[in-house]
Amino acid sequence: MSLSTLTATISQQLVDLGKTRVGEEYIFGALAPKDKSNYHGPWDCAEFVSWVIFQTSGKLYGCDNDGGNPATADAFTGFFNRDAHHLGNIISVSQASSTPGALLLRAAVPDLIGHVVICDGTGGTVEAHGHADGVIKGKVTNRRWDLGILIPGVSYNTLPSVPVDPPQTIVFHVTTPLMISPKVGEIQQALIDAGFDPKGVDDKYGKDTTKAVIEFQKQNGLLVDGEVGEKTAAALGVVL
Repeated sequence: MSLSTLTATISQQLVDLGKTRVGEEYIFGALAPKDKSNYHGPWDCAEFVSWVIFQTSGKLYGCDNDGGNPATADAFTGFFNRDAHHLGNIISVSQASSTPGALLLRAAVPDLIGHVVICDGTGGTVEAHGHADGVIKGKVTNRRWDLGILIPGVSYNTLPSVPVDPPQTIVFHVTTPLMISPKVGEIQQALIDAGFDPKGVDDKYGKDTTKAVIEFQKQNGLLVDGEVGEKTAAALGVVL
């Protein structure tokens, strides 16, 4: 089956199949065999979405080698970002939110991590979220996203638009130029106090701080994306 012959039902199948895995285990860095239809985890966010895409379309997407062996292909948010810019159709966050089977991506810091989810078309998501809660049905609104993605060859139907609000507090993450703020210094000191070294306190949210945040999130059952929003800040004891 080629991508060009996929029917419009595939986009909804992405959502429906993803929902059958709600409640299953999340492990950061887990590898899902994309060709194993009865696989039930563990998952991480990119492996989950890539497995769902392969199971519904027969094609790899978001992997180190999209033409490789589906049993061993490694999915990563950085590869989703690559494929979005070279293969997929990039759309707005609001359009993705109202499109069943569209993806939303928080692009990865190079060599680190981001986050990717499947939209249900009504403002909800299906996603491998974190160690504490595994695969969940979540929400798009009040979260930071970089772009929406339509998988090439899949026909999509956009539903009536739903409101998508930005995060209620600032989300600290790697930007160009870097975020520089005394609040970043507070985050860095909180990381040090918790035993996670951001390589000192310099008030700059760079790669070393991101690495420390990732390790903190892994150890505390949080969504692992290297960013400090409301939930990660609260776990650190930092008021944004």
